[in-house]
Amino acid sequence: MKRSIELKSGIHIPVIGFGTFKIPEGEVTFNAVLQALKTGYRHIDTAEFYGNEASVGKAIAVSKIDREELFVTTKVWNSNHGYKQTLQACKESLSRLNLDYLDLYLIHWPKLL
Repeated sequence: MKRSIELKSGIHIPVIGFGTFKIPEGEVTFNAVLQALKTGYRHIDTAEFYGNEASVGKAIAVSKIDREELFVTTKVWNSNHGYKQTLQACKESLSRLNLDYLDLYLIHWPKLL
């Protein structure tokens, strides 16, 4: 089985990711993500709306896996749509995750402005 798919940009995205929806912020998320990384997951999916980005980031840091080996996705929530709001929300997500960059930043739930 393929571990990743190469996108036209040349970036590889793992075919299986670990989602953190409904995992509460704190020790539960930290332990779940850390265990997922230890068992081989390299794609971690979170979102501003989930409220657990800080614990995801802490687990990534503690794992000591090179950042380049990971594929991290997060999402902007409806209340932060729009150019300036989205840029600010992205900066805040990066701060909570304690990361310099994201591999994928999605609109969580598209809506008409």
